[in-house]
Amino acid sequence: MHHAPPDLSFGDLTPEFMLDALEAAGLRADGRMLQLNSFENRVLLAHLEDPHDGCNVGIAKFYRPGRWSDAQILEEHGFAAELAAAEVPVAAPWTLTGGATLCHHQGQRLAVTPRQGGRGPELEDPEVLRWIGRLLARLHGVGRARPFAERLTWASAAPAQAARDWLIGHDAIPPEIAPGWDDAARRCIAAIQAAFDSLPDLRLTRLHGDCHPGNILWTPDRGPHFVDLDDAVMGPVVQDLWMLLPGPIHASDASRLQLNAVLDGYEQIAEFDDRELRLIEPLRTMRMIHHSAWLARRWGDPAFPLAFPWFGTSNYWLDQVAKLREQLEAMKPKDAPPTMARDEDIVNFDGDGFS
Repeated sequence: MHHAPPDLSFGDLTPEFMLDALEAAGLRADGRMLQLNSFENRVLLAHLEDPHDGCNVGIAKFYRPGRWSDAQILEEHGFAAELAAAEVPVAAPWTLTGGATLCHHQGQRLAVTPRQGGRGPELEDPEVLRWIGRLLARLHGVGRARPFAERLTWASAAPAQAARDWLIGHDAIPPEIAPGWDDAARRCIAAIQAAFDSLPDLRLTRLHGDCHPGNILWTPDRGPHFVDLDDAVMGPVVQDLWMLLPGPIHASDASRLQLNAVLDGYEQIAEFDDRELRLIEPLRTMRMIHHSAWLARRWGDPAFPLAFPWFGTSNYWLDQVAKLREQLEAMKPKDAPPTMARDEDIVNFDGDGFS
C-alpha cells in the first residue's frame, strides 16, 4: 500500500507552543493541560489562571492545517453562535483577542470553547432518544434560517466519488484487491446518486454533520447538548439521525425502534419528510467510502498507525469489499417508500419489545 506523505503539520505543537498560543489568544493557562481524544485536530483541556466568560477551564482546538479554510471555520463558528443565541445547547467558541473566535499563532489556528461536562447518552432509553430528537429539530430549525456558503454539501454522491478517486489515484489499495473494491465502490456511488436523484425536491439544511453518540453529552439536569461542529455541512436532516442508530434499520429491530423514538421526539417540534428514510443506507455507504479515504489521507500522521493498526491490510480491504457489496443490496430501490409503524413500535420500545 502506498500511504500519504508524512504529515508534520502538528510537529510544533509542544506544550510550550500551546501555552504561548493560548496566551496570544488572550487566555493565560496555569500549565495544567490534558490532551483529549481527537484525531483530525489536536484538542486539549486547559485550566486558566483567570476565568473567561465565567469559566476557568477551556477546550482548545488546533485545526489541522489545510483541511478547512478560515472562511469555512468561521462559518462553523457563526452557526454555533446562532444555535447558542437560540438556546440550543451547544459548545460555541469563545471570543478571543481582537474580537475573533479564530486565533492565528505561528502558522497554527486555534479556537477555544468552554468545558461542558457530561457523559454519553443512554440510547437504550426511549425518552432520552425523544429528547435528542426534539433537540435535533431545534438545531435544524436554526439551520434552515440560511444556507452555508463555504462549507461542504452532502446532497449527491460527490463526496463518495472524490474519496474513491483519491484512493485509486494514490494506489492506496493493494493491487490484487483494488479492482474488486473499485467495482463495488463504483456501483455503490451510482446507487447513492440514484437515491438522491429520486428526491429532486430534497430540502437541504445546515446540519451538525457528525452527530454520532460521541458528539452528544448528557447531564441529568440539562439533558443532551452537542459538541464538535467541525463537520457541519449542508444536507438532508436524516444525516443527523442515522448515526445515532446501532445498525441498519432493515436488519435490526433495535435500530428501527430507536429511530422511531428519535422521530417521535423530532416531530413534536418539526415535520420530518419520511422520504428521507430512503437516504439512510446511501449516506451510510458514502460515509464508509469517505472514512477509508480519510484514514489513508492521514496515514502520515504518526497518531493514525498507532490508533488504527488494522487499516490498510489486505484483510481490511477485503472486508470493505464485502461490506460495500452488502450495502449494494441494502440500497436496492424498494417498491414503495419506507414507512414507519411508529405508534405501535414505540409502545413496544417502551415495554418488553426492546432488548
